[in-house]
Amino acid sequence: MPASTSKSLRVAVLADSDTRWKWGSLTANRIAPAGSDIRLDGFLLRGRATPTARQLEEVGVRADSLREVTALEFLRELGKEDHLYDVVVLALVGGAVQAVLHGLSRAWDGRAKRSLVVTGYVGVVYEKLADGLLLRHGADLVLANSRQDADRFRAVYEGVGADAGSVTEVALPFLGGAAYAEHDPSVKEGHRPRTVVFAAQPSVPESRKDRTYLLDRLIGHARLHPDREVLLKLRSKPGEHTTHIEELPYQKLVQKADPPANFRLVYGHMGEVLDRTDLLVTISSTAALESLHRRIPTVVLSDLGVREALGNHHFVGSGCLASWDQLDAGHRPAPDPEWVARQGVAADGSYETAFDAARQRITGLLAADELPPLAPYYTPVTAPGYLPGILARHHLGPDGSPLPGAPAADREPSPVRQFVRRAARGAYRHGVQRVAPVIRRMGDL
Repeated sequence: MPASTSKSLRVAVLADSDTRWKWGSLTANRIAPAGSDIRLDGFLLRGRATPTARQLEEVGVRADSLREVTALEFLRELGKEDHLYDVVVLALVGGAVQAVLHGLSRAWDGRAKRSLVVTGYVGVVYEKLADGLLLRHGADLVLANSRQDADRFRAVYEGVGADAGSVTEVALPFLGGAAYAEHDPSVKEGHRPRTVVFAAQPSVPESRKDRTYLLDRLIGHARLHPDREVLLKLRSKPGEHTTHIEELPYQKLVQKADPPANFRLVYGHMGEVLDRTDLLVTISSTAALESLHRRIPTVVLSDLGVREALGNHHFVGSGCLASWDQLDAGHRPAPDPEWVARQGVAADGSYETAFDAARQRITGLLAADELPPLAPYYTPVTAPGYLPGILARHHLGPDGSPLPGAPAADREPSPVRQFVRRAARGAYRHGVQRVAPVIRRMGDL
């Protein structure tokens, strides 16, 4: 038997939520040089959004190892000279990325070899563009999920005098699945009923009034079209958190409604739900881009306005904006091809080449004898009133070293400490979804 020609590639992914774990782990596989035999070690940053076992199972990505850590525990692990990863993917909120970059810079100071560091965004970038980008500056690769994002990222970096060479255009790593083939609703045998899916989001919209309105319209659509299967696709179950906090889960709101038999709640992998979707409806979810990639008719709702606070302003020019009134009347959206092409959706079949540039850059950097030190734009000189607070949230000083009195980073947490952490997280989630809404309603009396 001939010897294997694959090269072993050790990759660490640090993620702080289920969606970022999905993005980070899939990205790690997409950007690996051709022929790599990947060993993927997953690290889940401990916090309010640390995914549950059910959420991890739903993502469907398998790692060779997976455990929860604090930022200090992660830095301790990567600071071991005999434990060097080839690539480290930081799938985190911007402040956490910046803290880990400074911590790694400190941990690797004076080393001849270090890991290659990659970061990016889990989906559409529609808010805090400059803030989020500058917090991610310093990684070897800052991935942009579309041509439009790559142009915007470079403009921000160049505009503040920061090196823009790290910006690398790719695409969303979780696109895929079979292209949509329309089903004839008039054929009874062998065809499922026409399926409409509303992709819910944890934090958009926020108010009870707006969320109740959307639920009522969805249920109304089901009553108006009894021949259709109308699904409310949910991201998490009550008590679980995702990237964003959900104070008013649709599961609670639907308990006060009286939906018809053709309406139901669904969970599970988005790709599997899209396999049976004939019309995808959302406010501004990244699921819209997954749907457009597969050429499924896709609507971004305008009922609550086209506003930056909702994120649906990102879809201006897409041809997908419409209201429930229009959908009830039979409207079918027609996406604009030029807009779709600039979003990294790659509905034209070019998706498999979308990661070639990243793979080439990583291959070249891994082959280098030595990588330059990590050099974030934010330093104690460029941002003396901002950076120390960002680092202190993760118990790091301005130089990236652990602060005095920080939780011990030189030993594993005891079973008692692990139990207390789990209990505290559960209490926090209960407070967000149960107590906080009650207090807010009392304040309105």
